Amino acid sequence: MILLLTCCVSEQAKSPFTFKKTDQGVELQEKSKSVFFYQKMPKSLNDEYICNNYLHPLYNLNGDTITEEFPADHPYHRGIFWAWHQVYIDGKSVGDGWIMEDLEQVVVNVEPILKEQIAQLKINVLWKSSHFENNKPFLSEFTTITVYPSQNDIRKIDFVISLQALVTGVKIGGSDDGKGYGGLCARLKLPEDLTFTSKDGAVVPQTLQIEAGPFMDFSASFNGRGKSGVSILCHPETPNYPAPWILRSKTSMQNIVFPGRNQIGIPVDKPLSLFYRLIINNGNLNSVQLKKLQAEYEKTEAVKALY
Repeated sequence: MILLLTCCVSEQAKSPFTFKKTDQGVELQEKSKSVFFYQKMPKSLNDEYICNNYLHPLYNLNGDTITEEFPADHPYHRGIFWAWHQVYIDGKSVGDGWIMEDLEQVVVNVEPILKEQIAQLKINVLWKSSHFENNKPFLSEFTTITVYPSQNDIRKIDFVISLQALVTGVKIGGSDDGKGYGGLCARLKLPEDLTFTSKDGAVVPQTLQIEAGPFMDFSASFNGRGKSGVSILCHPETPNYPAPWILRSKTSMQNIVFPGRNQIGIPVDKPLSLFYRLIINNGNLNSVQLKKLQAEYEKTEAVKALY
């Protein structure tokens, strides 16, 4: 036991990362530069759209904020978040997780872990609804966020979002329309020079879903000075790989869609897991080599051990 404790302390001492807890959540820093803030406690805009369990701010490699929270055009958007419009039990709607109507997400545990080469947040969230058995929890979410030390002008952040029903009959789905948006989303700042790039080059946003491949980069002068970027990569273990995209150049969020308009059941006997990687980069896609980074991500087996 003493040896194990010594080993853990030694790994933490070597880590470039630091966690700082507040009454609202947890901030991660790398060599004194902010990486992101995880919002644990419920937060609202004028007592509406009470949200938690998301990342904001998310910072680029220069320490600039690249996400938005409670924007005027969609006040329920919040940084890097994962949410679904349709949340049903036995065919009955129990709430809307996109705008957090009639739903509550209780973060029961946030465990910061520091090792020599990674920083990790292990998060357990219980989903409740006023429309289901007096707010009895009906779903348990286990999300792991893993951050690797920045190198070669990139920082990798892995997400494993695992959902397991606590009762039978739980289903989730995206918006009940042709867009079908829902799942992992990024409410980024949207300057005029925002560009979208996937495996075949530049992508033009459309109203409906776009089939563009397993990754998408969003690069811009997010703070009115040099370009930087954030890429979202999808792992083949995600059930709808390669997932479609909802892309927006103005007043909205970016979404890698799961599962779409049609609801999907959440099992009670094992978790349904989604696997994504964010690449925070310098905005120079000639040097970042996203195809290579996607291939590297697809080969890794580490995602299996994170939840």
